[in-house]
Amino acid sequence: MSKAVSIAREQVCTAVRSAMEKAIAAGTLAQAAIPAFAVERPADRTHGDFATNAAMVSARVFRTAPQKIAAAILDNLDLSGTYFEKAETAGPGFMNFFLSPAFYSDVLQDVLHAGADYGHSDFGKKRRVMVEFVSANPTGPMHMGNARGGALGDCLAAVLDAAGYDVWREFYVNDAGNQLAKFSLSLSVRYQQLYAENPPELPEDSYHGEDILDLAKAYAAENGDALMHVSEEARREALIGFGLPRNIAKMKADMEKYRVHYDRWFLESDLHKSGEVMAVVDYLRDRGLTYEKDGAIWYKATSFGGEKDEVLVRANGTPTYFTADIAYHKNKFDRGFDLLIDIWGSDHHGHVARMKGAMDAIGESADKLDIILMQFVRLMRDGEVVRMSKRTGKAIQLGDLLDEVPVDSARFLFNMREANSLLDFDLDLAVQQDAQNPVYYVQYAHARICSILRALEADGITPRDCTAEELAQLTAPEEIDLIRHIAEYTDEIIAAAKDYDPVRITRYVIELATKFHKFYNACRVKGEAEGLMQARLTLCRATAIVLRNVLTMFKIQVPTSM
Repeated sequence: MSKAVSIAREQVCTAVRSAMEKAIAAGTLAQAAIPAFAVERPADRTHGDFATNAAMVSARVFRTAPQKIAAAILDNLDLSGTYFEKAETAGPGFMNFFLSPAFYSDVLQDVLHAGADYGHSDFGKKRRVMVEFVSANPTGPMHMGNARGGALGDCLAAVLDAAGYDVWREFYVNDAGNQLAKFSLSLSVRYQQLYAENPPELPEDSYHGEDILDLAKAYAAENGDALMHVSEEARREALIGFGLPRNIAKMKADMEKYRVHYDRWFLESDLHKSGEVMAVVDYLRDRGLTYEKDGAIWYKATSFGGEKDEVLVRANGTPTYFTADIAYHKNKFDRGFDLLIDIWGSDHHGHVARMKGAMDAIGESADKLDIILMQFVRLMRDGEVVRMSKRTGKAIQLGDLLDEVPVDSARFLFNMREANSLLDFDLDLAVQQDAQNPVYYVQYAHARICSILRALEADGITPRDCTAEELAQLTAPEEIDLIRHIAEYTDEIIAAAKDYDPVRITRYVIELATKFHKFYNACRVKGEAEGLMQARLTLCRATAIVLRNVLTMFKIQVPTSM
């Protein structure tokens, strides 16, 4: 985090602890061990820049009212040599601390010194974390839920990386099991309908999308009616061999266009080929966690918080999807990951408890698996819900969206609401090139700073390093407010990582742009005394660094002119 913020927090801890020790020595407070206390940044800055609950949490230890403890701390508090000008007590015993100009000067110098690394921390201690997201069914095109999951998952991974975790991004391809059987049946029927005099009807529970017919026609265009003269099994096998790689390639192309780069596309079929799926059944059997009933092998899910026991292997010897899912998560742990984060659609909420329980069953911990449930997306245009693409007349797919909407807008707007909230995605807003579009608004703040620097350079004015005394001239409310916000960036990254909430950073950077625009409108840069002009240029440069760091982290373009 900003060195200045870290130092300031430590100074509060040290000064408060020292004051309590003096009060104990003087007999004002009883002889007792000083308990742990928190030092935080209050939401309302009229209450100070830092606050501590030291007096509140000490009441029981010292057997004294918090207000009296706070008064004793204040009487013995020495803030000389710190970033703080004064401290006050408030309410039932909170203590608030107010910063001096030296703090704000040091924050700006921290930002300029750290540059692209500003905001990074070692909070995660390099714990290995896998973020698995999108993992769309490869039997059809990707939809708006996948678009939202792609942006949320990739930006969450970026936040965790900035917070000091060792992050791995993975896409799980369900290329085995019932979905594939249904996919092959659907392709076979559509193919036969192209040639047969009395073609079969497409079953109700098969895939009815246009994409299935398109694949059947594509195969026919290359191979004609050759598959009309082979067995049904051979026909299905050939059509899967043709269609599945094309669907997966389209997924990869869409994700690349979306600027989502995975460390691995993991195939479910590899789990079956390696024997890991049945191995997990053996593992659970050896632990006494299975039983046989009606010819099937069941897992005692109720022993681990499940509502009912689950089938692992059907009576026909085929493992269930749940079994493969357990094997996949065991595989993740076997690869050395300390923490697993899955992003699922909210329609999978019933699967969460049984999946976490299964982690305990395989000898890991449910606490090492965190599942983020993501609500649905509604596409809006002219205030109305949109379901069909203007261009194709078909349901809007991720690829269609990226053809219509800039990737910058898509990635940013999908990160405007927390995962557990329904999201209305405004297609009109996404293509607007004005301040109404949040990503344009943020990008424009960066471009405006670059414009200021270019204009001054044309006049022969070059930014330079400022002295602490020069930076201390930044006392206007808009200047202080902007520097405070810059100082909070690393803490915001850490909070976003803790809460698995990259939306927090989207909101942070919008507010940063707002505070910069307010500063720009209230404080002249050019035309002031040289020292103040350079100090304000330093503030501009520091703001640009943070804007650039956020946009770069979220893989959004950082324009220098607009």
